[in-house]
Amino acid sequence: MKTSNKFGIVATLFATIFLSNIWNPVYSQNFEFTSFTVIESIIPNGVGRSRILSSNEKRDYKEFTTTKSAEDNSRNKSDRDEIRVHNYEETKLLNFFNIAGIRFQNIAANDAIVNSKVTSMLNEGWGTCQYCGWS
Repeated sequence: MKTSNKFGIVATLFATIFLSNIWNPVYSQNFEFTSFTVIESIIPNGVGRSRILSSNEKRDYKEFTTTKSAEDNSRNKSDRDEIRVHNYEETKLLNFFNIAGIRFQNIAANDAIVNSKVTSMLNEGWGTCQYCGWS
C-alpha cells in the first residue's frame, strides 16, 4: 500500500506540473526603463552647477556599441552628434557650497526636489527597482 501511494503522489505531482506548464502560456515581457541623473556640485564659493537631468529622447545603445577583441581592437567611430540628446529636462538644484562654506539648507532643499521628482514619477506609473534580476 505504501509503495502505490508514493507512486500515486509522484504521478499526480508530475501531471500537475506538466499540465500547468502546457496550459499556462509564457508571455514575453517588454519593459520600459527610465532614469535621471542628479549632479550636485561641490565647487566652493557657489560657482558650480547642480542639476537633475533626464532625457526626453530614446537611444538604442546597440547603434553606438562595438565589440573589442584581440584581433579587432579598432576605435568606436560612433558620431557624437547622433549620440547627443537635445531634448531633455533640466531641473535646477542649489549648490552645496557658497562663499561661507557648506549650506545644509541647500542640501535639504535639493533632497526635497529629488523626492518630488521621484514621487511624481511613481504617480505617473513608474516603479522603482534596486536590483532588476528577473528569472
